[in-house]
Amino acid sequence: MSTDKIIPAELVPDNVPFSRKWLMSWAMIFGGSIAIAIGFVFFINPYNIVPGGVYGLGIILHSVFPDIKVGTFGLMFDIPLLITAVWVFGSQFGIRTIVVAIMTPLLMNLFTWLCGEDPATMLGGHINLNDDMFLAALFGGVVSGTGLGLVFKANATSGGTDVVSMIVSRFLHLPLSRSIMLVESVIVIIGLLAFGDWKLPLYSIITIFVQTKMIDYIIGGASSDKLLFIISERHEDIRRYLLDKLERGGTYIRANGMYTDADKRMIFVVISRRELALVQSYIKDVDPAVFMVVVNAHETLGDGFKKLSEKIGG
Repeated sequence: MSTDKIIPAELVPDNVPFSRKWLMSWAMIFGGSIAIAIGFVFFINPYNIVPGGVYGLGIILHSVFPDIKVGTFGLMFDIPLLITAVWVFGSQFGIRTIVVAIMTPLLMNLFTWLCGEDPATMLGGHINLNDDMFLAALFGGVVSGTGLGLVFKANATSGGTDVVSMIVSRFLHLPLSRSIMLVESVIVIIGLLAFGDWKLPLYSIITIFVQTKMIDYIIGGASSDKLLFIISERHEDIRRYLLDKLERGGTYIRANGMYTDADKRMIFVVISRRELALVQSYIKDVDPAVFMVVVNAHETLGDGFKKLSEKIGG
């Protein structure tokens, strides 16, 4: 009779090769990359919508250098940014993010080569939206946002300006959400100056908004901030990770187990939506038996987030 412990499926880490969670995780990586590429190639790139990110920059540069595809520009930006990310953030950026950052622009180039760039001839002209830019912006946000959500749910990122936003957040001591808004806004403004059409930034804002909502929906929450209650025997390791890696403060709450009456330390912390996957990925490695409750924070006020004085004035 085997003495090996049977590990429940829900506690098996998703980095165990060929486990169900591992296969699901990689399926989301590949499916998400394909969805991002389709969203850009069929609904965003042909109409010069600039939804921020390295592909937004690629759309701008493609208008100046039409012989170089948008995906190629994305790849040119992604490689140095990934190197920078590994240097600055270390293990937070693993093989999954590298795969997404390389595979997505290559898929974009493949779909462009197969289907062309002119909406009038692409897929027989059946999705030509030159006369309905709103639908192009809407569906571009839905499809690419779905892909991004799948990527984030698989504990990866799309690389690109996510890295720039995190670097800005760290060195300027800004909340990550504000850094993302700053970086993406700069790219949208560059698009306005490059194309000289004031309507394009408006369509770009629609795409960015819909992308964000789809990401929230896919990863399971409508709030941009997440409230975590964490009970773990490895609470000191988790505390150090939150303080040193994410630069997030939190609170210890003394608790007692109802069944055992044992003293516990519960961590109370608020993090951004994009940090949630990083925290969960770290904790599953140090304590797969952790008890964690994730709650949508309707509004977060205080240090590291929006100040109360900014909300009510004074």
